[in-house]
Amino acid sequence: MRLLCVLLCLVVPWGLGGCGAPRSSPKAPIVAQKVIDSAYSQLGARYKLGGNAPNKGFDCSGLIQWAYAQQGISVPRVTKDQARMGRLVGPKENLRPADILVFKNRQGPHGLHTGLYTSNGKFIHSPRSGQRVRTESLDVAYWKSSLIGVRRLIN
Repeated sequence: MRLLCVLLCLVVPWGLGGCGAPRSSPKAPIVAQKVIDSAYSQLGARYKLGGNAPNKGFDCSGLIQWAYAQQGISVPRVTKDQARMGRLVGPKENLRPADILVFKNRQGPHGLHTGLYTSNGKFIHSPRSGQRVRTESLDVAYWKSSLIGVRRLIN
């Protein structure tokens, strides 16, 4: 009987088409982790406005564009376009690795900042001039209050 319950729990959700949580490609978690690994490989890289390569340094959108490109995924170069990519996903509880986090950090149309969600409430980004690529916690009040969107490119 217990084996039957386990089998039903494993098989039934796959047979219910539109029910339950959205299904993702079996390769999606692997590709997402590779995007994150690419970004992690740049920890400590210097910030460079307009930078999008390890030898130049990175700005926030350049790091995201570069990390996705390492997996053959094309992402726009500028933050405002990245903030429209993929599909909008819900609140923090639904975050998955490689989701693009969009923050409002200044007034005006260009006051956006992006980072890549890694896991466990953390993200990686290239913060600003004089700083280096690093990880941060979404529990920090500044990041928590300025998060305005999450975009998912890998389902």
